[in-house]
Amino acid sequence: MALTNNLKNRLELPVVGSPLFIVSGPELVIEQCKAGIVGSFPALNARPAHVLEEWIKRIKDELAEYQAKHPEKKVAPFAVNQICHSSNDRLAHDIEVCTKLEVPIIITSLRPPAEVVDAAHSYGGVVFHDVINVKHAKKAAEQGVDGLILVCAGAGGHAGTHSPFALVREVKQWFKGTVLLSGSIADGYGIAGALAMGADLAYMGTRFVATAEANAEAAYKQALIDYAAGDIVYSNLFTGVHGNYLAPSIAAAGLDPYNLPEADKSKMNFGSGGNTKAKAWKDIWGSGQGIGQIKDAPPVGELIARLKAEYLQACREFAERMPREALAGLQAAAE
Repeated sequence: MALTNNLKNRLELPVVGSPLFIVSGPELVIEQCKAGIVGSFPALNARPAHVLEEWIKRIKDELAEYQAKHPEKKVAPFAVNQICHSSNDRLAHDIEVCTKLEVPIIITSLRPPAEVVDAAHSYGGVVFHDVINVKHAKKAAEQGVDGLILVCAGAGGHAGTHSPFALVREVKQWFKGTVLLSGSIADGYGIAGALAMGADLAYMGTRFVATAEANAEAAYKQALIDYAAGDIVYSNLFTGVHGNYLAPSIAAAGLDPYNLPEADKSKMNFGSGGNTKAKAWKDIWGSGQGIGQIKDAPPVGELIARLKAEYLQACREFAERMPREALAGLQAAAE
C-alpha cells in the first residue's frame, strides 16, 4: 500500500471519512479518528472564520487526550478540506490557520492546489486532491500532491462519470502516491472492493451522514435509510458542477428532479452551498448511489466496528474464491 508516513500503522480500517458540507463537525471527526479512520471536515463548515482555529484545537486536544488514555488504540489523523475556487474568499485565511496548527492532512477540491501543497509540506503535512478524470489527476500530480482522490460514478455530492474500474487502473499506471477511491462505497464489502482494484484507501461520505454524530437533520438521515440508488439524480444546477442528489429532496423544494435546467455557471458559489434558492446541501441533499446498504443511523464507533467486520468477511470470502495455485503462491511469498 502506498500510504503516506502519517497514515502508516495509524488506521484500524483503510478508510477516509470524506468532508461533508454542513454535516461534518468536530463531533463526527473526533469519533471517526478515535475509531481508527481518518475524519475530515470542510474548513467552510467552521463559521465565522475564527471558529476554524477553535475546531482544529479541539480535535487535536481531544484526540491527544484519548490516545494518552488508550495507548493501545490506533487513533487516526484528521483532515481539513479546502475549496480552491475564486468564490471561496476565506481560502488564504484558512490555509494560514491550517499551517499554523499543522493540520496532518489537507484535502483540496477543484483548482490544482500549488499554494496549499507548499504550505502543507512546510510542516510535514500531506495533501490529497479530489479529481474526476485523468486530465485533472495529472494536473494535480504536477502540483506535487501526495494523494489523489478518484471521485467516480455514483459518489455523493460532486462526482464524475468514470467507472472506478477504468479510472483506478489508468491512474495507477503512472501515479505512485496514495490513491483513494470514492463512489458508492457504503459497507465493508465496498472497502474491500476498492482495495482489490488497487486503491490504497476507500473514501466514504454518505454512509457517515446517517450516524448519530453527524450534523444532519433527522429527515435527511431517514431519507438515506428509506431510499436507494434509483432515487439519485445527477445535476449541475445547484452548484454549477455536476453532483448526485436525492430526488425526493429536490421534489420537496418544488422542482422536478427529472427535468432540471442546466446551471448558470457564472453564478457558481461554493461558499454558500449553491446558486439557487434551494441550497445544496442544506435543502438539496447530496447522496451517493450506495444508500441501498444504509439501514440505520448508529453511533460512529458502532458503525466502524461493523464496517471492519464486513471488510474482514469480504477478504475471507475473496481468499476462498482464489485458485489454489494463487493461494500457494501467496503462502510461499510470505515464507
